[in-house]
Amino acid sequence: MAQEYATNMVVSKDGTGDFTSIQAAINASKTYPWHDISIFVKNGVYAEKVEVYSWNIRIKLIGESKENTIITYGDHFNKINLGRNSTFHTYTLMVRGNDFSAQNLTIINSAGAVGQAVALHIEADRVSINNVAIKGHQDSLYLAGEGFRSYFKDCYIEGTTDFIFGEGTAMFEDCEVKSLSNSYITAASTPKNQAFGFVFNRVKLTASAAVDKVYLGRPWRHHAKTVFINSDLGQHIAPEGWQNWGDVSKKETVFYAEFNNSGQGTNSIKRVAWAHQLSQVEAQDYTIKNVMRGWQPNIVSKK
Repeated sequence: MAQEYATNMVVSKDGTGDFTSIQAAINASKTYPWHDISIFVKNGVYAEKVEVYSWNIRIKLIGESKENTIITYGDHFNKINLGRNSTFHTYTLMVRGNDFSAQNLTIINSAGAVGQAVALHIEADRVSINNVAIKGHQDSLYLAGEGFRSYFKDCYIEGTTDFIFGEGTAMFEDCEVKSLSNSYITAASTPKNQAFGFVFNRVKLTASAAVDKVYLGRPWRHHAKTVFINSDLGQHIAPEGWQNWGDVSKKETVFYAEFNNSGQGTNSIKRVAWAHQLSQVEAQDYTIKNVMRGWQPNIVSKK
């Protein structure tokens, strides 16, 4: 007979749920379940470093509200002090289990403007993030794993430098992306053989007051791919649009492109010559089906 296991758990700070911490609920989840496991998190500030392990597949993390269900921690590069790769240990929430989804909550790295400090680190395939706020400064959102796919819908993402970065394939739709300082939004490290890197569709790019020179992206690795389509680019976007990270050879290998964008930051005349303006036919390739390679993200209601 099949082993019984809990598929619905409640986390509450006041002790009225099954657990008082998110990590405790994850630790109690069945290894490699054959049904989704929903973890409902009641409003509260959860000051904890959370990891969804590779064996914790099919976890659904559901907050009571985006504004008041908050996961926060304050690790950063110098605090971790594990050498040149310390960035990758700074996460507030690490997702390694495939088929993970999160909705209606906020993830914060509270370290402040002290260097690399990741809020959400995704190192899993088929991850859906819906109505979630991701807040940090440098390196807020790390999308790891060659070929791994993530989908973001109705999210808010803020940061300073390279605050959306990594080698994964990710699609962002109907999100707000806010720059807190003059710097770079994306730092893709797309592998050479990967068709898509970061795709932003119907996204609004905003900025804090006095921020007036932000680049859409710069290449962490030579074959970085980043595309903005049907999006509203604020006046803080630099006319050049893109930067080569001080390596002119990357101009020959990166793929940076735009299509049908609006707003004061849309300036195709002054864009760097090595960026692309997609044709109508080329833009048709940037569908969820194509970018996600046939995977249909688990999109749920905000409510």
